[in-house]
Amino acid sequence: MTEMTPLARPERPRKPDWIRVKAPTSLGFAETKGLMRRLGLATVCEEAACPNIGECWTKKHATVMILGDTCTRACAFCNVKTGMPRAVDPLEPEHVAVAAAEMGLSHIVITSVDRDDLPDGGASQFVKVIQALRRNTPSTTIEILTPDFRNKAQAAVESIVEARPDVYNHNLETVPRLYPTIRPGARYYASLRLLESVKRHDPSIFTKSGIMLGLGEERLEVHQVMDDMRSADIDFLTMGQYLQPTPRHAKVAEFVTPKAFDAYAGIARAKGFLLVASSPLTRSSYHAGDDFERLRAAREAKLGKSPARTLAGA
Repeated sequence: MTEMTPLARPERPRKPDWIRVKAPTSLGFAETKGLMRRLGLATVCEEAACPNIGECWTKKHATVMILGDTCTRACAFCNVKTGMPRAVDPLEPEHVAVAAAEMGLSHIVITSVDRDDLPDGGASQFVKVIQALRRNTPSTTIEILTPDFRNKAQAAVESIVEARPDVYNHNLETVPRLYPTIRPGARYYASLRLLESVKRHDPSIFTKSGIMLGLGEERLEVHQVMDDMRSADIDFLTMGQYLQPTPRHAKVAEFVTPKAFDAYAGIARAKGFLLVASSPLTRSSYHAGDDFERLRAAREAKLGKSPARTLAGA
């Protein structure tokens, strides 16, 4: 009788050298983690298994994820758990402001899970967080990374824009062809219209969006996404390598080389984005504070208000 051998589990492709990062061990990392637990705050750094968590938390940078840690959707790329979320925490806005003050943040990024269960998709909580930050840490610039507020986008965007974040980010994530499998709960053109409406309501707010590479997209499809973003007047494009969080998630189709990321960045700059961040480890909020300063400087230079221009014309 032939002995049966257990079926081998399919292995995830080995990460190339350029995508590997060290495990976090620093004191700063431990302090940031302790602060988040003490205030009962979730972070996308942990929930989405971000590869940059060690570097960012060591520097006391964290992306706070409001509206709980449970998402009402199940995107094929995302490691955030899915289910029925808990009630919205009324103390969350003040806790976010306390965290920003204790970490001494000059720039903070606020994101959230999708909350399709809420009448406004959670927009009012974004507003309350922005208001709490303005009261407690008025010098901190605020970047938000929102969901698409499915079927509620117009009212949601209007209320959030009125609260005046400095940067409004909403990620397109991938090319339209891959939406049915990668982002089935969302619609590509609805996300584009959301970002376009931010600019229509307040042109002074920077808009930002990002996509993941390595999911099977074609080069010309990426170029078309860039064109669509520019048509929506998006200021800042981020591009990073997709990494499969668990065997249940979408597989990595390709590890895009740093050279290819650089080539995409060159094309994006030529298309007119104020700022482009493109590398295997780029994520939406990676180096967000430094990027915000570069974004502001790029706009001033474009408008002819840079210090160099002023001195030259003196």
